[in-house]
Amino acid sequence: MSLRRRLKRILTPISLPVLFFAAAILLGAVLLHAPFSCGAGRVSFLDALFTSTSAVCVTGLAVVDTGTAYSRAGQVILMLLIQGGGLGIMTFSTLALYLWKKRVSLTDKIAVGQSILNNANFHLGRFLIQVFALTLLIELCGAVLLFISDPQTFSPFYALFHAVSAFCNAGFALHPDNFIRYQDNWPVNLTIMALIVLGGLGFSVIIESSSFACARLRSRRAVWKDEWYNSLVLKTSLFLIAAGAVSLYVAEFVVRKPYLPASEAVLASLFQSVTCRTAGFNTLNIAAMTDASLLFMILLMFIGGAPGSCAGGIKVTTFRVLHSFIMAQLRGRHQVTLGKYAVDSESVNSALTLLFFSVALLFFSVIVLNFTEGGELSHQQTQGRFLELLFEAVSAFGTVGLSADLTPKLSPGGKVIIICLMFIGRLGPLVLLGSVQSFGTKLLYSRPEEKLSIG
Repeated sequence: MSLRRRLKRILTPISLPVLFFAAAILLGAVLLHAPFSCGAGRVSFLDALFTSTSAVCVTGLAVVDTGTAYSRAGQVILMLLIQGGGLGIMTFSTLALYLWKKRVSLTDKIAVGQSILNNANFHLGRFLIQVFALTLLIELCGAVLLFISDPQTFSPFYALFHAVSAFCNAGFALHPDNFIRYQDNWPVNLTIMALIVLGGLGFSVIIESSSFACARLRSRRAVWKDEWYNSLVLKTSLFLIAAGAVSLYVAEFVVRKPYLPASEAVLASLFQSVTCRTAGFNTLNIAAMTDASLLFMILLMFIGGAPGSCAGGIKVTTFRVLHSFIMAQLRGRHQVTLGKYAVDSESVNSALTLLFFSVALLFFSVIVLNFTEGGELSHQQTQGRFLELLFEAVSAFGTVGLSADLTPKLSPGGKVIIICLMFIGRLGPLVLLGSVQSFGTKLLYSRPEEKLSIG
């Protein structure tokens, strides 16, 4: 077999994202471990690998203080890793979303190649330029707004670093307390939230929504392309943000004694609801929040953002399909409907498969983390520990980056588990749903059916 054929077999639409992210993570780990990248003291290779994985997978979990452990050169490398990871995710996932809309199987290399090369409406070079240009434009605008909001703290580099981190939903901050110091700063909070939301909506939704808005200003007869999908993503995202903000406000400032003024409490609740969309910034001390708040945040982190975006999680579309599936079962209907359309059975099966895969992976990971992070302790000593471990695991799998002060205390074994969760969480859903069917054999017959007692 020639080298060219071997490369074609290896570089498939399924394996290419895995190889890209794995190579970027290893390169980033080597650079962050180098002496010129380290600030106060030397960073171990495992910690550098953890940080590189967190950056490329745009998670934000950190075992060392980013602002002091790394020099300016290390911080620049970290920002480039975040940018590369975010652009790579948007490129691969948006391309996958485009092919999915065209009914092209991700596992069919010939069909994918024909779709890219022979479709007159799709130009790969123009597509990549649009992704890069739009991303850089949004990040530069965010950096300017952050600099204007607080020029004493946000130097040009600090503003750019946090704008890139926010839009790519990475959650890395150069301050030891993350964004707690900006708890009452509305301009900074609103800028970061806007960047997070835009990064979590996805390139496809941003482009089509902005095009529709411009066309609507020129003509009231403008038609919104793919209105069903875009409307579904936007409405579900807004609902999750609003519901999360209300739930966190009640759990933190109504049930317990309020510890912030009303305006700051509203802002903090809204910010935490937005950042749970896999961004990882925090203006509240996560470790001091109520168990109810942590549970609400775990649910938001598990759902994540939209397909084709920098966000992780099972995605808002999966959440809507699962919700509609349950409602259809309760009403005795055979179709799962979302708005004016019914969801095809393949999408429903994919959503159920993804849910089972995600829950099983998290269940196994929490058990292993319990062994590595104090499994020998007594029940009294580990009370409350399970919720922290679950929070950490979901945060890693959803590529969120929030932590109840557990990340810096992880053992070497725990760091390896979290690294694997971040990598699988970033690529797992995309690779799983595209590859599961490729390994199966289509049966040309059906077996006789029989009822089975359930429940």
